Amino acid sequence: MSAASFPAGYVWPVLEGCLVRLEPLGHGHAADLAMACEEDRSSYGFTWVPVADGIERYIDDRLAGAAARRLVPYAVVDRCSGRAVGVTAYWDVRRSPDGDRLCAVEIGSTWLGASAQGRGINTECKLLLFEHAFAVLGVIRIDLTTDARNHRSRAAIEGVGATFEGVLRRWSESRVRGEEGLLRDTAIYSILSEEWPDRRARLATRLAQRQRGKNGRSM
Repeated sequence: MSAASFPAGYVWPVLEGCLVRLEPLGHGHAADLAMACEEDRSSYGFTWVPVADGIERYIDDRLAGAAARRLVPYAVVDRCSGRAVGVTAYWDVRRSPDGDRLCAVEIGSTWLGASAQGRGINTECKLLLFEHAFAVLGVIRIDLTTDARNHRSRAAIEGVGATFEGVLRRWSESRVRGEEGLLRDTAIYSILSEEWPDRRARLATRLAQRQRGKNGRSM
């Protein structure tokens, strides 16, 4: 498979679930994201997350990537509050050798504000992105990667049903403060199209159980 760009002229849709709505990222999300990124930042040790006064530049950068068809950034909107609470993206798309079809894509560049973590939002984001990639884009593989030292992120990736394939040594740029210019070891995971029906059922069950538990506690 060869490196490629996303399809020209494709209108990326809003993806909506019970907990979240994924909207194509725009400057209209800036105020919400500025608040979200300045909540407790203690979970961002291995992840680069913008700060409030850099949000406009951050969005500009993501939109430039989208214009070049290298990246498809989404704002993660909490349906309960109507506020954007984080960002996620499709990127690193690959096509078949003849260039006729999409074969693989990575889901990443994801961050959520602290108050949005641990609520099932990340799980439903992945469910929506996986479903669109497999059912609409027609990919046969989805990649997910993270710093090999980031055990929290690795647990979350494993929790959505991805298969661990190994660690690529000194593979990509470190996001750890003080390691600027250094390369990190990257843990790589994947889900294949033939695995997706089973993974989708598991994710749907997991979300339903979480929602039932939430409703039970609120009674």
